[in-house]
Amino acid sequence: MLDLPRSERPRERLTRLGAESLSEQELLACLLGRGIAGESVLVSARRLLAAFGSLRGIAEASVERLCAVRGIGPAKAVQLKAAVEVARRVAPGDAGDRPVVDSVEAAAALLRPHLLDKPKEHVVALLLDNRHRLIRLAPIAVGSLSASLVHPRELFKEAIAASAAAVLVAHNHPSGDPEPSAHDLELTRRLAAAGELLGIEVVDHLIVAAQGVVSLRASGAMPEGRVPAGRARNNRRGR
Repeated sequence: MLDLPRSERPRERLTRLGAESLSEQELLACLLGRGIAGESVLVSARRLLAAFGSLRGIAEASVERLCAVRGIGPAKAVQLKAAVEVARRVAPGDAGDRPVVDSVEAAAALLRPHLLDKPKEHVVALLLDNRHRLIRLAPIAVGSLSASLVHPRELFKEAIAASAAAVLVAHNHPSGDPEPSAHDLELTRRLAAAGELLGIEVVDHLIVAAQGVVSLRASGAMPEGRVPAGRARNNRRGR
């Protein structure tokens, strides 16, 4: 970076010309701040684009995958994920732009980038309005469900804060096997019962794993209720 004239460095160009004038590589360099010993931050930015193919690919990558790129440590990976989330929250759009979560397949498409390739179990929820349009994805907990069941309050405080009418819960199995455990079934029953008391429907609980996705509603682990578009079902690839 020191080889570049000061006026041509990404931060100075952004100040002088505006963010819209910068290339994707330069924008990433501004977010990353600095490179590593003997390497410009522009090289790190170029390496990120090569690894994930586009800004969208970078945005959808997990922290763990970002950290696998040379020059990107945990701090820089977190900076990138935070920037993506800020952009998502301020992006213009109306209710018509929000995806409708009306099937296991639709939910899985939203969840896979957040749950696959995680070394630990992550519990998240899709917060939905009364037409099952996505409000936002909310992280709920990280850790082993076998060690401590997720308390319903962790889920429903997020749903209440977002004025959600319904929630779809999901977690990953790092082992790759989506088969539900006894703890998964117990958690599902507890969340469904709490949702009924609060008037916030738990439409499904999905297990996302490398070998496929399992719907606990389709598996019979949940009381009958409003299923997204009546199409919830197991969606496992061959094991």
